[in-house]
Amino acid sequence: MIRDAPAFLGQFARHPLSTGAVLPSGSTLARDITAAVPRAGEPLVVELGPGTGAFTRAIQQRLAGRGHHLAVELNPAFAVTLARRHPAVEVVRADAAALGALLAERRLGPADVVVSGLPWAAFAAARQRAILHAVVGALGSGGTFTTFAYRHALPARPARRFHRLLRELFDEVTVGRTVWRNLPPALVYHCRRPLGPPTTG
Repeated sequence: MIRDAPAFLGQFARHPLSTGAVLPSGSTLARDITAAVPRAGEPLVVELGPGTGAFTRAIQQRLAGRGHHLAVELNPAFAVTLARRHPAVEVVRADAAALGALLAERRLGPADVVVSGLPWAAFAAARQRAILHAVVGALGSGGTFTTFAYRHALPARPARRFHRLLRELFDEVTVGRTVWRNLPPALVYHCRRPLGPPTTG
């Protein structure tokens, strides 16, 4: 995390709404958010907004050479860094809202797990909904979506709206422990069994 701090600060200064954080996530949060990645079989794992790879490393450790790991990153600097560090990961520079098309182009899917490092509290309502609809459409019926929120931002309107959307779109949404050692402290949403692609926008 310390090694990537200057890069994160620079990208946050240039693109604050799409970067959403001034520091990469820590190893404890990475362990919690990737706990749904199966340790057996050949799963398809999609990672949204991987940044410099804090969660990517944890996913790769759990996969141990199995399955397929697709990382979708919009920021060009982060995408280049990620591809260089993790040659076993398919890194795509694209918008997370285009996830369905990305999977179709590669004849992949449905995904077993989608892990997100996106800054949901920085997104407008339409943006939150568009990406979540893409996630729901990409997951299998038994699939899992995990993402995180900063503890201090939970009372903010975008964060509350995002939590409501999760409960609309998944049969089960559980909130993990607060990782106080993360900077800033954060918690993980574990969302299971998508309720199917929404019919309204």
